[in-house]
Amino acid sequence: MATTSQPLRGKTTCKKIFWAVFPHACFILSLVIYAFLGALMFSHIEGTREVTVSEEYRTFLQNLTYLTRNFSDNVTENEKFNEDIRELFNTADPVWFINPEERWSFFGSLFFCCTVFTTVGYGNTYPVTRSGKYLCMLYALFGIPLMFLVLTDMGDILATVLSKSYNEFRKLQSKILASKLCSGSTCSKRNELKSRAQSKIVINEPLTIMEVLRSQSGVKAVKYRNVELFEMLIARENENTQPTRNKSMERWSSCPELAREKTVSRVIKNFDKIGKELEKLDVPIVLMVLVIFVYISCAAAILPNWEKNMDFQEAFYFCFITLTTIGFGDTKLEHPKFFLFFSLYIIIGMEIVFIAFKLGQDRLIVLYKKVISFCAEKKMPSKKIYPK
Repeated sequence: MATTSQPLRGKTTCKKIFWAVFPHACFILSLVIYAFLGALMFSHIEGTREVTVSEEYRTFLQNLTYLTRNFSDNVTENEKFNEDIRELFNTADPVWFINPEERWSFFGSLFFCCTVFTTVGYGNTYPVTRSGKYLCMLYALFGIPLMFLVLTDMGDILATVLSKSYNEFRKLQSKILASKLCSGSTCSKRNELKSRAQSKIVINEPLTIMEVLRSQSGVKAVKYRNVELFEMLIARENENTQPTRNKSMERWSSCPELAREKTVSRVIKNFDKIGKELEKLDVPIVLMVLVIFVYISCAAAILPNWEKNMDFQEAFYFCFITLTTIGFGDTKLEHPKFFLFFSLYIIIGMEIVFIAFKLGQDRLIVLYKKVISFCAEKKMPSKKIYPK
């Protein structure tokens, strides 16, 4: 029996782990599939578009050829030429100098989809065709809520890890301080007091009905006239103290669908608990700022390895603008393919920034409450006590 029960226990634990991880994996997998489908869609629409020469492009070429023909070696005219050529290139559309097949490859389209549903939007890649613009709006309409759902779900995991680690750190800190402040004699006295208090707590545990009846055997029988009532209470207590697992195991062994229904209900409850751990998180905002600084610094040290046009400061600025979903687009990536493998870093970093913003929001609400209550107390008229 022991050999058969051990594999069954292993299977049940594996099932429990699977159903516990299933909601989180479902959200992440759906976001990945959504990104890949969007990459295929935009690479097909924008990558295969026909490049037509517009009237603006023709006038741009005409003005450019006119300026180059009138160029001379004179210094004053050369300065004027620089100003004219700068103004001319400011009117140029970047789409004229882009090959759609290279820009809208699968990895380029995947990078564009990530910038859409993360609301970063650098601005260097955008749809040109009318159908691509309409599909971009529709894609963002469903992709942004899905991204925020993934952020909230993963935020619960990070909030649990942060709160537990912070609480363990506080406990360790309190133990270290207590060991430093506590001497040998005082510690022994405190331990004796704790042991006495624990022994008192054990003695003062609530008694059962049977123990009360045995202890009150010398009391007059007038107080216990209703013997049937006590017998019913004892029978009910015995039913409550019996383990209910046997009944459930008997039902599950006779009807396995009940156990399956119970696991499914637990998974549905896990979906309902999304965002609860994030609401309970209470750690110092300074700690979150420090975590963000260390997290961005690690990426800023790695990113210049494949982006040669960036140094540490430029990469730090780029990561901050990306994780806060500002996305000016002033810093461009030469190799977006490598940055796509950095997408997990972006999602986790957005989680950390999202948690920091949530903590800052809570602190601001508390501050506003204190200010409003303080102003209300100042405006309230003082109560005058009149003599009777």
